[in-house]
Amino acid sequence: MSRKDYVFTSESVSEGHPDKVCDRISDAILDAFLKVEPNARVACETFATTNRVVVGGEVGLSDQDKLKSMMDGVDQIVRDCVRDIGYEQDEFHWKTLKLKNYLHKQSAHIAQGVDKDGAGDQGIMFGYACRETPELMPAPIQYAHAILRRLAEVRKSGQEPTLRPDAKSQLSLRYVDGKPVEVTSIVLSTQHESEDQTSADIRAIVEPYIRDVLPQGWITDKTEWWVNPTGTFVIGGPDGDAGLTGRKIIVDTYGGAAPHGGGAFSGKDPTKVDRSAAYAARYLAKNVVAAGLADRCTLQLSYAIGVARPLSIYIDTHGTGQVAESAIERAVAECMDLTPRGIREHLNLNRPIYARTAAYGHFGRAPDAEGGFSWERTDLIDALKKAV
Repeated sequence: MSRKDYVFTSESVSEGHPDKVCDRISDAILDAFLKVEPNARVACETFATTNRVVVGGEVGLSDQDKLKSMMDGVDQIVRDCVRDIGYEQDEFHWKTLKLKNYLHKQSAHIAQGVDKDGAGDQGIMFGYACRETPELMPAPIQYAHAILRRLAEVRKSGQEPTLRPDAKSQLSLRYVDGKPVEVTSIVLSTQHESEDQTSADIRAIVEPYIRDVLPQGWITDKTEWWVNPTGTFVIGGPDGDAGLTGRKIIVDTYGGAAPHGGGAFSGKDPTKVDRSAAYAARYLAKNVVAAGLADRCTLQLSYAIGVARPLSIYIDTHGTGQVAESAIERAVAECMDLTPRGIREHLNLNRPIYARTAAYGHFGRAPDAEGGFSWERTDLIDALKKAV
């Protein structure tokens, strides 16, 4: 029997966090290649430090002339990302940063398996859904993201001109009978303009937005506030700490509330099951919960490089299932083609929809008109009910 009364914590980081700057650049490069060719191959890694960005990895297009042109355009993609995030500080500025581009053609040995519709690598991927929030996400990570997203909005609009791009949030929630009822602590560290601003000054700025984002009644007199607990936070972003693509995999997914297979998402085209199968797993788990087949669902998929079909499908409903887990496993396999090609086609993943996923979580977001976050749809409810 799982615990019903406990405190659980998740963290999020803003789009200006050094690792998220790198995720954004990698995904923007991916989007640029997918705009040119829906079947483009991209595995792009980014490193950022004081006024310097290094990009490397493997890319592939069927037209080699277009490939050269795309390589020439990487510099502008990087600068546009940094400018949009908001970095114009002395030691990390979109105009003055130095870029090294080490992207090269995809390995033929990898391509030979992927081109035959096999998975781009071996691995395990997890999806998760629960009834804690309307988005069917764990509450601590969902609201940790929401806090930073709101602060980014007021920073970029000019409403809060002294806030800067780098920020982290951490939310601890008390659960009673398995449901979140109270915030026990809030940790918020945000980069700011002046060394004259104290922690109290920053709290006065951010507290109204945090209270506005969190459900009414969750913040109590007992809630502990830790806003910029070390004091001054003026030097931030890649100047304050180096960044690297793919280092925030728990922030990107379920905040530690569910297992993780270990593979990062950003910079990888959808032939890479690290990304596409993790999206499919979330999609299926969310539809299982939305269909009323369980209140919580963890779903695992596994793949081998060059092999199309998943090697295994595993479901755990944590004692909340309305039907046998084995029946749900059979149902999800009936309702969706879980080969890499099947996933890409079902969720329409071969398009430039990835830069928007690079910050504030890949899950728990609303599907948009351009096809982004298609894995958040709940359009399998009837099919799953029929299949079980």
